[in-house]
Amino acid sequence: MTAQTRTLPDVADTEAFGAALATTLRAGDVVILDGPLGAGKTALTRGIAAGLGVQGRVSSPTFIIARLHRPATAGCPGLVHVDAYRLTDSAIPLDEELDALDLDTDLADSVVVVEWGEGVAERLVSRYLMIRLRRAPESEVREVTWEWVDSAEESS
Repeated sequence: MTAQTRTLPDVADTEAFGAALATTLRAGDVVILDGPLGAGKTALTRGIAAGLGVQGRVSSPTFIIARLHRPATAGCPGLVHVDAYRLTDSAIPLDEELDALDLDTDLADSVVVVEWGEGVAERLVSRYLMIRLRRAPESEVREVTWEWVDSAEESS
């Protein structure tokens, strides 16, 4: 799939984009979010959560690293919201930290969204959705670029 780009004028548009995107996601999908502080990664995740119809308030999981949001409706996927920012700064090897989070188990029943996940979460699956968010300085306007990436094709 070719990368697509859209301008999101404000936070509400970022959340609405996430909700629309959620209709295309299934249990087992991994979404990697890239962007600087304030780019809208958590706002986008709130939208995805709303679109999936999961339980609980979505906030940045910075200090707990991963938060599970259970589905409100049986048979629908849950959401695992991960903040990988601190994983790359740890003295523990990255593979060990990912194993400790046990995200492989969650993939069976959930969509996994990983903030700061580039270079980290690709190891979880062979195909993932890469989303890059950029925000203009002193503005609420964001630009989002997204594409499905097949890591098998990337490595060949």
